[in-house]
Parts: sequence; C-alpha cells; structure tokens
Amino acid sequence: MKITVLIVRILMGLMFAFASITVLFKLMPQPEPTGNVKIFMDGMAATVYMLTTIKVIELICSVAFLSGRFVPLATVVIFPINVNILLFHLFMAPEGLPVAILLMIGNLLLAWYYRDRYKAMLSAK
Repeated sequence: MKITVLIVRILMGLMFAFASITVLFKLMPQPEPTGNVKIFMDGMAATVYMLTTIKVIELICSVAFLSGRFVPLATVVIFPINVNILLFHLFMAPEGLPVAILLMIGNLLLAWYYRDRYKAMLSAK
C-alpha cells in the first residue's frame, strides 16, 4: 500500500504542479473557451483573485505531495478544489472527465490512507 500511496501522491503532485505553474506563469496559451465554459471562466476572471488563489493553493499542495511533508493537510486542503474540478468536467467540459475522476480517486485514496490522522478533527466532543 505504501508504494501505491507514493505513486498516487507523486502523480497528483506533478499534475497539480504542471496545472498551476502553466497558468500562473502563462507558459502555455490557453484554448479559447466557448459556451458555458466561457461564461464560467469570465466569471472567474471577473473576481480577479479566485483563479490565482486556486492555482497558488494547487501549487502549495503539489509541493506538499511531492516532498511528502504535510500530505494529510494537503489532502484536506485540495479536496474542495478536486470536487470543483470533477463537477466542472461533469457538467461543462466532459472531455476532461477521465482525468478529473482519477484525481478524485487519488484524493480519496490518500484521505483513506491517512484516515487515522483525521480522527481528532472528526470526533464530536
């Protein structure tokens, strides 16, 4: 199981690092969105801070995944972003759905592996 978690952690770290670095530093031209995706992306751009904040969080979590430090925390922090990636591709851009599903499975696997670290946080006292 340790090898599986290591592979999942590194793959997720690489995917989030690539996605965040290319957007933050504008290393690759982004395809022109159309339809509902354009409306959604225009809304994200209109907030000014939202896309940058998401990408910075992705970058910080990717460093945690790749370094192996604070992985349980990074797993919890990246989960809402993962949910939104999955829902975005489920409802607006289904061509990216396989990758979104794999990210969600990876996140859930890491959360399950580190479940003992969350006991104190989830106990009702």
